Amino acid sequence: MSGAAGEPPAGPAADPGLDRVFQALSDGTRRALVERLAQGPASVSTLAAPLPMSLPAVTQHLGVLQQAGIVTSAKTGRVRTYRLVPDAVRPALRWLDRHRLPAEQRLDRLATLLEQPAD
Repeated sequence: MSGAAGEPPAGPAADPGLDRVFQALSDGTRRALVERLAQGPASVSTLAAPLPMSLPAVTQHLGVLQQAGIVTSAKTGRVRTYRLVPDAVRPALRWLDRHRLPAEQRLDRLATLLEQPAD
């Protein structure tokens, strides 16, 4: 059973905050914006300059990142500046870490089986 349009199905592992972080980072443009903001705060026009899209499109991408809690913004005069929220993606990293070890162990067992000589 699925949730509302555009939302993942609800279930025992449903975590809306975690889902928003993964959804926000699923887009290459948004990942590029996060990479740039890792260097320090920047204005919308600075963030938009290297991207092949309009300023409103960049602003929409930044809005998705802000809704996910990955960035914050502040307006001084006519300039809106964005910055990364420290540790905003930590829940996603913890989730990935919990699932990495079992997956690696399965891959190790598969590699061992594949390396055995055929009878």
